[in-house]
Amino acid sequence: MALIVQKYGGTSVGSVERIEAVADRVKRWREQGNQVVVVVSAMSGETDRLVGLARQIQSRPEPRELDVLLSTGEQVTIALLSMALAARGCPARSYTGAQVHILTDSVHNKARIRDIDAARVGADLEAGRVVVIAGFQGVDEEGDITTLGRGGSDTSAVAIAAALKADECQIYTDVDGVYTTDPRVEPKARKLDRITFEEMLEMASLGSKVLQIRAVEFAGKYQVPLRVLSSFGEGEGTLITFEEDEVEDAKIAGIAFSRDEAKLTILGVPDRPGVAHEILGEIAAANIEVDMIIQNVAAEAATTDFTFTVQRGDYVRALEILQARAATLGARQVLGDEQIVKISLVGVGMRSHAGIASRMFETLAREGINIRMISTSEIKISVVVDERYLELGVRALHDAFGLDQDGTVSS
Repeated sequence: MALIVQKYGGTSVGSVERIEAVADRVKRWREQGNQVVVVVSAMSGETDRLVGLARQIQSRPEPRELDVLLSTGEQVTIALLSMALAARGCPARSYTGAQVHILTDSVHNKARIRDIDAARVGADLEAGRVVVIAGFQGVDEEGDITTLGRGGSDTSAVAIAAALKADECQIYTDVDGVYTTDPRVEPKARKLDRITFEEMLEMASLGSKVLQIRAVEFAGKYQVPLRVLSSFGEGEGTLITFEEDEVEDAKIAGIAFSRDEAKLTILGVPDRPGVAHEILGEIAAANIEVDMIIQNVAAEAATTDFTFTVQRGDYVRALEILQARAATLGARQVLGDEQIVKISLVGVGMRSHAGIASRMFETLAREGINIRMISTSEIKISVVVDERYLELGVRALHDAFGLDQDGTVSS
C-alpha cells in the first residue's frame, strides 16, 4: 500500500463532468490498494470571477476580506468531488485549509505555510476514506483565513505530502509532463521522463509555468517525490528526482523563457563605493524585484553605466524611481526597454561539460540574434534578447542541443 497525494488544478475540475472524471481516476488509485489524499483548486475561472466581484466594490479590495472571498472557490470543488466519490461507493471526506489546520503566516493574499496538523487526515485514511482538501488556503494564528497566491494549490499539495510522509505527490495538470521547452513555441519539444529538482527549480524560476516555484522549493527541502501528469490522459508523466546520476549525461534538460521582462539603464553614474546601493536601494524599498544586473566602468571619466531587469508590471514605477535617482546622482541619462525577453538553458550536465555557453552564443549569432545581457549559474545560462527573436532563438537552441532526441549531442 502506498500513500499518494494528488493535486488537480482548475482546468482539471473545471466542470461537473471533469470533476466526475477526477473521481473515477481517484477511485481507480484507491482500488489498487493505495491511500489517497486529493488537493484541488477552484474550478477554472472561478478565482478570476471572485476577484472581479471584489473589484466592483473596492478598486483595491481589503486583503483580509479578499482571502475570505477567494477561499470559497476551493470549498465548492472539495464538496462536489467528495459527493462524486461517494456516488461511486468510495467513502470520502472534504476539508478546508482551516479545518485541517494548515497554519500560515499572516501575509494575506500571499501567505506561506508554517505547519500542518496531519492527525485528522491520518485518522480518515486509516478509516479507509479518501481525504479531499482545499488547496491554496490556510489559517493564521489568529484564526483568519489566508491564501497562498496564484498557483498555491501546488504548494498545498507538496506541504501535505511532506506532513504525511507520502510515497509520492502527483500534480495533475493540462499537460502530460515537463517538456524540453514550451511545445507551443517549439513543436519538436520532447517530454522528459525525469528531471532533477535543481533543474526544475531553475526552469520554474526562469519562466516555465508547469509548477509553481514555491512548490518545487518545498518538495526539494522536504524530499517529497514529485510527479507531473495529465488529467486528461494516461502515462507516467515526468518524475522530479533527487538522483542526478541517471540524468547527468544530459547536458541540457530544457529551455525556459520569460516574456515578463523589462530593462533599465542609468548612464554616467559616478564610479564610487556604494553607488549600486544608491541606485537599487529605493527600487528594493518599492518591493520591486531585480533580476539580471550588469555594470560597465568607463575608467577615464570615472563613471559607470548600470543596467538591470525587472518584471514588466514594475517597469513604469522602476523607471520613475530611477529618473528621480539620476538627478541626485548627477547621471547623464536613463534608458528603458520593455521589448525584451529572457531565454535560458538549464541542465545539471553543465557542471561537467565545457562549451555550452560557446555553442549557445554561436547559435544565436548564426541566426542574427544580438545578446543584450548574460547571466550564468552552475546549471543555467540566461540571455536577454529582443522580444521579436524569442521563438526563433528557442527553436534554434532546441535544435542545436538536440533536445528533440532521447540522446545527447556532443559539445
